[in-house]
Amino acid sequence: MDFLLASLDGAVREVLLFAATGLLIGGIDDLAVDLCFLLWRLKQGFAQEHAVDVSFPQPASMTMAVFVAAWHEAAVIGAMLATTAARLDDPACRIFVGVYPNDPETIAAAERAAEQDTRIRVIVGPRPGPTTKADCLNSLWSALCRDDAATGRQTEAIIIHDAEDVVHAAEWRVFRALLPHHAVVQLPVLPLIRCSWWVSGHYADEFAYAHGIHQPIRALLGAPVPLAGTGCAIRSATVVEIADACGGRPFDPTSLTEDYELGLRVSASGRGVCFARLRDPTDGSLIAVRAYFPDRFWAAARQKARWMMGIALAGWDRVGWGRPWAVADHWMRMRDRRAPIAIIVLTAAYAAILLMSVTAGVHWVTARPDGGRHLAGWLWWATVSLLVWRFAVRMACTASAYGWREGCWAAPRFLIGNAVALAASWIALHRYLQWLRGAAPVWDKTAHRFPNAETTR
Repeated sequence: MDFLLASLDGAVREVLLFAATGLLIGGIDDLAVDLCFLLWRLKQGFAQEHAVDVSFPQPASMTMAVFVAAWHEAAVIGAMLATTAARLDDPACRIFVGVYPNDPETIAAAERAAEQDTRIRVIVGPRPGPTTKADCLNSLWSALCRDDAATGRQTEAIIIHDAEDVVHAAEWRVFRALLPHHAVVQLPVLPLIRCSWWVSGHYADEFAYAHGIHQPIRALLGAPVPLAGTGCAIRSATVVEIADACGGRPFDPTSLTEDYELGLRVSASGRGVCFARLRDPTDGSLIAVRAYFPDRFWAAARQKARWMMGIALAGWDRVGWGRPWAVADHWMRMRDRRAPIAIIVLTAAYAAILLMSVTAGVHWVTARPDGGRHLAGWLWWATVSLLVWRFAVRMACTASAYGWREGCWAAPRFLIGNAVALAASWIALHRYLQWLRGAAPVWDKTAHRFPNAETTR
């Protein structure tokens, strides 16, 4: 029995030390980003209500087209197109909807919307679905080029949206104002919350931090800014340059995260990517894309597995480490790819908690003394302090975007996010091994919902 207890105590000590060291390194990494943000805010002045937002500029005239890729989106595409068309203040702007020949329900819903607004063009792709979102976007780009050639017009920029997006009425003005100065403009994404206690809420917490602190600091440090895949506008000249370098296809059809790679590619070429946090001067609302994200556990795990596989696993092979000696670039790419390591550390932390419970129970039953302290005092307090700081920052970001009530729920939802990430890691690893064996990537999308009329105002 003494040998068994000694072995258990040793296992607890080693696993706990590994987990605490990993959490310490990750916590310092996050703290560095947060401190950069605080220093920036101090420089801007906390007295300004919207110090993080740049001033709202005066828009210029620009011909734009909206791209919406849709696969099995019959439930939402009609309402999304109707809302987008109603808020689109440019009669010359066209909305290109990419659908698949083996998805008749989505085709029918998109065509009904097109009958109500002549600016909507339904483009049936040449291949049955699902392929990838990038492949569908390439079909839309080809259709736009044909349409421009036939009409003699010149589209100056394309805007990418998802089929479930609720667009902000002022986003067109933002794009027209900023695109003359930047190759790409990305708006924040604000997930809509359907259940504060469950899965959809943790997306709000994560995006509130990512698009409230991380992305602005990334741009401020001069590191490449990845795109979110929606709510982004790209100058047509930039798309043409990328298409010419990629055999006529600006979006890589073999990529599951074409948005992430496109942002890095544009930034690496020296053309500017602007992450724009601006507020509507009429009502003070943040000009952002709003949408429902998955509200079921395994749907969220599958979506995050696609992100993890495309960015943290396959992205390592596909986009490398960027410019030599670019410290900020390497730092941010490491943060992008730390998810698999974080999952290992997180698993070790939960295993340590389980082992500590088991050993404590065994020591109590056998009335034998435990093995003593498992961690040095400084390491324990440093890890706990960083964890408390992470909770505080997460709650503050959520409260800033959604109000203090949702900010309070951000702490318990942190555990839900960990559970989703753990499940997603195994799915991502399985897909990555299939990809290494030559399997073609497919669009593993989730079912979407579109908000009611009151939510879309």
